[in-house]
Amino acid sequence: MHISEGFLSPAALAAGAVAAGAGIAWGLSRMDPDRIVRVAMASSVFFLASLVNVRIPPGSTHLSLVGAMGLLLGWASFPAIFTALLLQAALFQFGGFLVLGANTTSMAGAAVLSYLLFGKAVREGSARVSRAASFAAGFLGVVSAAAFVAMWLVISDAGMARAAGALFAIHMPIAAVEGVATMFMTEYLKKVCPDVLAVPQAR
Repeated sequence: MHISEGFLSPAALAAGAVAAGAGIAWGLSRMDPDRIVRVAMASSVFFLASLVNVRIPPGSTHLSLVGAMGLLLGWASFPAIFTALLLQAALFQFGGFLVLGANTTSMAGAAVLSYLLFGKAVREGSARVSRAASFAAGFLGVVSAAAFVAMWLVISDAGMARAAGALFAIHMPIAAVEGVATMFMTEYLKKVCPDVLAVPQAR
């Protein structure tokens, strides 16, 4: 989900840029060089999935696979999502350049949160536990990204609290859809290529 230009205060824009910069730097430092191609492919999937863009002022909504990104990439979600959002802003004017930091933090932060909370259960749990954790990761990815967006809006202007709440509520059905999609995706990957979910980190 993208926050459009003109809705965030300078302080929120600055905080988003700093948070995104820190996340990108940490993600790059932890990225296994052998998996750069995989990171690029995941970034491309995110780019394509979120091209179906439905504007809901003061932002927009779309499928994102944020939770799945987290399970596949871990901290590398930050540079992957930043790259996709940068290209979307440049090519299609989705979001914008000034809000790139806040948008990156919202979606990549949600991806990392899903990875930290559910990654191990998805990789190492029984079939039932893995399916439940995968659904939860996909669901949480959307919910937490929506919560980040609502936070940026309220920080910028307390008067936008109602709009932020509505934007959050609208994403609940999308969260359920992404939870199911993430569950099927991870179940398939564990059968055909289980190491793709291992997310090894460079030291």
